[in-house]
Amino acid sequence: MRVIICGAGQVGYGIAERLSSEKNDVAVIDTSQTLVQVIRDNLDVRGFVGHGAHPDVLAEAGAEQADMIIAVTLHDEVNMVACQVAHSLFNVPTKIARVRSQSYLQSHWQDLFSSEHMPIDVIISPELEVGEMVLRRIALPGAMDAVRFADGAIIMVAIDCREDCPVIETPLSQLTELFPNLGATVVGILRNDRLFVPSSSDQMAVGDMAYVVAEKNQVKRTLALFGHEEPDARRIVIAGGGNIGLYVAQQMERRNISAKVRIIEANRERAVDIADRLNRTIVLHGSALDQTILTEADIRQADLLVALTNDDQVNILSSVMGKRLGCRSNLTLINNPTYQSFTRTLGIDAFVNPRTVTISRVLQHVRRGRIRAVHSIHDGAAEIIEAEALETSPLVGQPLRDLDLPDDLRIGAIYRGGAYVKPDGQTRIRAKDRVVIFAAAGAVRQVEQMFRVSLEFF
Repeated sequence: MRVIICGAGQVGYGIAERLSSEKNDVAVIDTSQTLVQVIRDNLDVRGFVGHGAHPDVLAEAGAEQADMIIAVTLHDEVNMVACQVAHSLFNVPTKIARVRSQSYLQSHWQDLFSSEHMPIDVIISPELEVGEMVLRRIALPGAMDAVRFADGAIIMVAIDCREDCPVIETPLSQLTELFPNLGATVVGILRNDRLFVPSSSDQMAVGDMAYVVAEKNQVKRTLALFGHEEPDARRIVIAGGGNIGLYVAQQMERRNISAKVRIIEANRERAVDIADRLNRTIVLHGSALDQTILTEADIRQADLLVALTNDDQVNILSSVMGKRLGCRSNLTLINNPTYQSFTRTLGIDAFVNPRTVTISRVLQHVRRGRIRAVHSIHDGAAEIIEAEALETSPLVGQPLRDLDLPDDLRIGAIYRGGAYVKPDGQTRIRAKDRVVIFAAAGAVRQVEQMFRVSLEFF
C-alpha cells in the first residue's frame, strides 16, 4: 500500500513507524526540517519538507499513485485542505484527517465532510476518542485499559496483577476448570516489558499486566477474580477544563452518572466559560498543583483524580499530590512516552496515551480485510482486532484446535447473532461471525489475510 502521511509529530511518526515496519510504501510530509530528518534517519520511509496541503509537495510525495492520505498535522485546516487537494487533483481513494476543533464536528454541520463538499472518508477527533476512553476507565475501576468491541458486547480489559491477586501462579487451564462459566479469556501478558500470548500452562506473576477479553456483563466479575473490587468513583476531581475535561464532564451529566464532579481550570476565562456550559459540575479557578485549590476541591474525600491538562508534568505531579492528600486513585493523561515507563513508581494507577488512541483509530482503516476495530497495545507490540469472518475465510468450518494458527495469536471471543461465544478447542467459526483476536505485531498480516475476500471466490 502507498500511503502519504502529513505531519511528522508523535502521531505521524507512530503511524509511519507501524506502516513502514509492515513493508508499506510510506511518504511523510512536514514543514519542519528537523522532524523530517529524524523520520528519515530512523524509519524506512521517504521524507519531504513542505506544506502538506500544497499540490506540488503532494505530487512530489507520490500522490498520483497513493492509496491513502493520512493528515495528522497540528492544524485542522491543513489536514482538511490536504485531503481536499488529494481528492480533487490526485483522486486518492482513502482520505483520513485529524480534526481537533469541536466546531467542525457539531452534528448540524456533519454534511461538511460529505463527498459533495469536503470529501474526507474518516474524521478522527483525538479529544473525543480520549474522552470516551476516560469515561470507560471511570466506568470500570480497576482496569488499566478498557476497549469495547462488537457493539459494546465484548470488552478487552488490561488488569494489573498485584501481590494480592488471587489467581497469581495459577495455570490458565486451571482457571478455566475453576470458573467454567466465566465469559473471559486471557489473551496476552505483559511481563518485564515483554508482551506474549500465553499457553494454557502459563501462569501469571506479580507485576504482570494481563489482557483479558470478556463478555460485557462478566467484566466486573473478572476484575474481582484478579483482586480488583474497587467501588465506583462517586467523587471525582478533574484537573484541566480543556476540550477533553469539558467533554468528560458533559457526558457524565448527559448520561446521568451518579458522581459529584469538580473541575479545576487554570485559565480564568476558560473556567467561566465551562461553568456556563455545565449544570451540576462545580468549576474551580486555579492550578491543580496548588494544594489549597486541591483542598477546596475536596481532594481528601475524592475517589478519583483525573488529570487532563495539556501539560504532562502538571498531570503527573497533580496526580501524585492528589493521592498523597488522600484521593483514593488517579487516572493521568500522558503524551510523552518516556514518562509512561515510570508511572507505577510514582504512584499513578492508570494513564491514557492520546497517541495510542489516535494511531489505533487510523489502523482500523489501514488494515485490509473485514476489519471492524483495532486497538494498539504497548506501543505497537500487539493489536486487539475485531474482524468479520467471510465464507472464504480459512477459519470458517473447522474446530479451532484443528486450525494451524500462529503461536503469537489468540482468539479471545466470538460475537454471533448478537450473542457472546467463548472460544474453546471445539468451537467452529461461522461466516459472518465477528471475531476478537489478540495478535502480536508479527501476526497482524496473517490476521488480515484470514479476513480478506478471496479472489477465488468470484
